[in-house]
Amino acid sequence: MLACHIRSGTYGGVTLDGLNVVLAVSTPGPMASGNWKAALYVDRRGTSEQHRALEAIFTGAAGGPMAAVAPLVGEVLGVSPATITYESSGLKRRVSVDGTMDISVEGIPGVDGKSAMMLENAPHFCNSSLAIARGTASRYADHGMRWELSGKNGHYAPIHWEVK
Repeated sequence: MLACHIRSGTYGGVTLDGLNVVLAVSTPGPMASGNWKAALYVDRRGTSEQHRALEAIFTGAAGGPMAAVAPLVGEVLGVSPATITYESSGLKRRVSVDGTMDISVEGIPGVDGKSAMMLENAPHFCNSSLAIARGTASRYADHGMRWELSGKNGHYAPIHWEVK
């Protein structure tokens, strides 16, 4: 699951501020082996122009980091506008897609007791510095994919993407 809340951003002159997007994937084996099944959910509050921009970015068609991920996707199960709720408070993050998905994670506190422990120098396409988190809720059911993974690991991080 890749869930993003766009604080501020544009694509091709289209403002994306405040919108949310979720990419759900299922892999038949190791992620690096490919053949992923993917479903993309774009924020229903957006315009059709914003939906097209989010689809271009998160399918990799626009280039950027997702272009490196796109070849791993064997089947796109759908691109759907959805009501996506994003919440962030302290070490907690929650994203839900209307009746389809509910994901919550809580960062594991570091020595200061206030910020999450970090995984540094990670080979991840979103950020090389990821907060280490525990999944407190993880439920998804759509497009024939279904999982309940509460209690498993999770990560969160700010991202900054540019397509040149």
